[in-house]
Amino acid sequence: MAASMHYGDDYKYLPVTSKENGKGVEVLPDLYQYTVQIVNVVFYGRPDDGDFVLIDAGMPKSSEKIIEAAKERFGENSKPKAIILTHGHFDHVGAVIELSEHWDVPVYAHKLELPYLNGMKDYQAPDPSVDGGMVAKMSPMFPHTGIDITERLHELPADGSVPHMPDFEWVHTPGHAEGHVSFYREKDKALIAGDAFITVKQDSLYNVLTQEKNIYGPPRYFTTDWEAAQASVEKLASVKPEIAITGHGQPMTGNELAEALDKLVNNFDEIAKPDSGKYI
Repeated sequence: MAASMHYGDDYKYLPVTSKENGKGVEVLPDLYQYTVQIVNVVFYGRPDDGDFVLIDAGMPKSSEKIIEAAKERFGENSKPKAIILTHGHFDHVGAVIELSEHWDVPVYAHKLELPYLNGMKDYQAPDPSVDGGMVAKMSPMFPHTGIDITERLHELPADGSVPHMPDFEWVHTPGHAEGHVSFYREKDKALIAGDAFITVKQDSLYNVLTQEKNIYGPPRYFTTDWEAAQASVEKLASVKPEIAITGHGQPMTGNELAEALDKLVNNFDEIAKPDSGKYI
């Protein structure tokens, strides 16, 4: 690990998991979801090509598992062109230093997320008072200080293109995080939503463990701008995705996705927004 790159002082392994831990699913020939404990990373690229991009970087101390999953998917000596982040929360950048060093690759994020990734800013502390369940109550132990990966860090292109992911565009979807982005491909209406919305009730320990599937808003304990979060869900719903991979939970497709996303849009306050909390 390069001495100039470092995680925050509160960085640590968290002993939380789900029944999908260590499992992968091919959503499309070039989109593969791999679950690390309670969060998903996405591999973009076809196995027969060998080239790929990693979207998000998993939980703390998960680099070996992600590297092994990449080898199984793309071959022993394969390496990504880049790591691209939906945002910088601990469960999406947990292994980014080890992975970017191991593969010697750049890391891309939205310009508003860069201060949390270059050591300039910390995220606001998670809110355990949201009415979400046991995981929300556990959230004070989750890391929230910024990390510093300046020497690997690059801003996503301002024109909306995604490096090494032709046909995809990034969409600014703030609310859960200031510089949160999702990735959308018009030709097959494939969406990588990050935590803009998710398909498991992430605040509930039972739902996290069992991965019971439905659409929910972003994880409540880390979401600080609910007006922006609602607008982001509406923005993503407006493109009528037919395939969605989210940061937590299982992929959704077709009518199941359309109906659940429509329900979330029309009932956002009841489904997504907590009744109380310090960010309400």
